[in-house]
Amino acid sequence: MLPVIALVGRPNVGKSTLFNQLTRSRDALVADLPGLTRDRKYGEGVSGDHRFIVIDTGGISGDEAGIDAAMAGQSLAAIEEADRVLLLVDGRAGLAAGDEQLVRELRRRGKPFDLVVNKVDGLDPEVAASDFYRLGIEDCYRIAASHGRGVRALIESVLVSFPPADAAPEAEEDRVRVAVVGRPNVGKSTLVNRLLGEERVVVFDQPGTTRDSVFIDFERDGAPYMLIDTAGVRRRKNVRETVEKFSIVKTLQAIDKANVVVLLMDGSEGLVDQDLHLLGHCIEAGRALVLAVNKWDGLEPEQRERMKSELERRLRFVDYAETYFISALHGSGVGLLFGAIDAAYEAATRPLSTNRLTRILQDALAEHPPPMVAGRRSKLRYAHAGGRNPPVIVIHGSGTDNIPASYRRYLEKTFARALSLSGTPVRVELRSGDNPYAGRRNTLSPRQQARKRRLMAHVKKDKKRRQRKKDR
Repeated sequence: MLPVIALVGRPNVGKSTLFNQLTRSRDALVADLPGLTRDRKYGEGVSGDHRFIVIDTGGISGDEAGIDAAMAGQSLAAIEEADRVLLLVDGRAGLAAGDEQLVRELRRRGKPFDLVVNKVDGLDPEVAASDFYRLGIEDCYRIAASHGRGVRALIESVLVSFPPADAAPEAEEDRVRVAVVGRPNVGKSTLVNRLLGEERVVVFDQPGTTRDSVFIDFERDGAPYMLIDTAGVRRRKNVRETVEKFSIVKTLQAIDKANVVVLLMDGSEGLVDQDLHLLGHCIEAGRALVLAVNKWDGLEPEQRERMKSELERRLRFVDYAETYFISALHGSGVGLLFGAIDAAYEAATRPLSTNRLTRILQDALAEHPPPMVAGRRSKLRYAHAGGRNPPVIVIHGSGTDNIPASYRRYLEKTFARALSLSGTPVRVELRSGDNPYAGRRNTLSPRQQARKRRLMAHVKKDKKRRQRKKDR
């Protein structure tokens, strides 16, 4: 087992900055804004012969209410999971009541912890740490997380009490990465907690509760998954805060990293343009797709019929994606999502044989050949697999540049139907062979040159003869 180290402290003391330093990544959002981190975020770090897991948490101030209380609950859960706790304090702000309360809580729980005085850059470290001796802690670490100063000595000292492990990470088993995306306040975090069966991420009746993408590893029926809770994506004109812009970037990156995307929509508000924009990005990224309409239990029969009619009318271009009507709060219909996720992932990663793809291509050509362009018809000869997730089918032939987009869509739908690929888009790439003689002049032998001169003389003589007949 790898040692687990939790980073706790008041808001804006530099926990996320230290998390990025320890994991050598930029996974955690960092900004000069208190309360930016709200959920537990896990990462893996390496120091010498030691590997360890570090948990970034939200700030605890001691007077939490509303969403801050839920954030504090996440931090306390991280303390329970940790083998050792790093209590971060602000060397510039000095000792605060929240620091004293955190020390009392850690002592009450009997958790081993170390005091870390951050933001000592530009200060005398001894003077910055002197105010914290009133906590009754013999020694403390003095660091500047934003510049990485003192971080290496800190983690090396903390890991001394743990047995060393192989620095090379173990071969990670393939996990089905599932991203839950949607507009703000449609119930993404509620759905994630329902799928996991625990209160893993903060849920609050306030748009924008989730600010960073949270990656959660779990198993279901022995199958490994990675669930990604993402921040809600609003229309560009409504995005004004810089932090929200970074949250949206993290969401779009999560879509690119996922194998399957669950697009969650609010049934009480109907299908809006922003849902279609998000859907377009998922299609552009080529991700396998599952559509879910949330808050279905609170709709009247007329609203349900109107929503179904609107989905059928406006989402015909994603007829390969299954649609489920669920209630994340009460759990109705949520259990069906895993079957759709598994089916979409299997279709997106299924191996495809060249022989079968070529037979499907030949049947498609026989039923509906390519249209003629400028009096010539393109020739498509054979097909083979060119990639997975999404399935890419490469078709070789001649004159493929003249094939219109409508015929490409016909081929994509034909392959998807013949291969029973549900839940994933299919991409068709058309390639033409290069002409080996393009741009090359044929060098004639002396005999060929003499023959060419005789032929040209005959052509000129015949041309003059016809001209004389015409003049008469």
